Amino acid sequence: MNIQLLPKKSSKASVWSGGLTYEYMIYPKTANYADRDFLFRISSATIEQTPSEFTKFKGYHRYLVMLDDRLDIEINKEKRTYEKYEIMEFNSGDDVASYTKGIDFNWMVSEKISHHKLIITNSEQHYNAEILILFSLQTTVIKINEKPYHLEPYDLLVVENQEKENVMIQFSNECLAGILDF
Repeated sequence: MNIQLLPKKSSKASVWSGGLTYEYMIYPKTANYADRDFLFRISSATIEQTPSEFTKFKGYHRYLVMLDDRLDIEINKEKRTYEKYEIMEFNSGDDVASYTKGIDFNWMVSEKISHHKLIITNSEQHYNAEILILFSLQTTVIKINEKPYHLEPYDLLVVENQEKENVMIQFSNECLAGILDF
């Protein structure tokens, strides 16, 4: 089992049409964002302009969570509102426009991967997925099989569990928890 702590302060920024995006992880490591050959990508973005058109990624499922406020959005011309920390799921090839400024968490998963899920939790969880992603919403201690990891707000903990061992996770505060199996 491989466990990586990826602090927000270590993520690299790049420009998108509506603001900045901070990439935490692209998988596999040999993948290239511009080539769109990744199996998944985890990032956080600022939405600094309204309206902002989201970048399309045909062939990807997307999870988006606003970290600081609600989100007023239009998906394929249908207006929707998501509250802070409410998980939004959509096809990344859709026409998406944001009418709210703010900061988001973003997880893009290739449609080649059939099993993935994102929840918000602060209760003990048991997983045996190949990949676990744990994103802190505030200062948090996450215990993985009783070993503590200290995370600042918006830090990411990734567990690569190729052997699909049973993993017990405990949270001191609410976090986003995602699972993925290839």
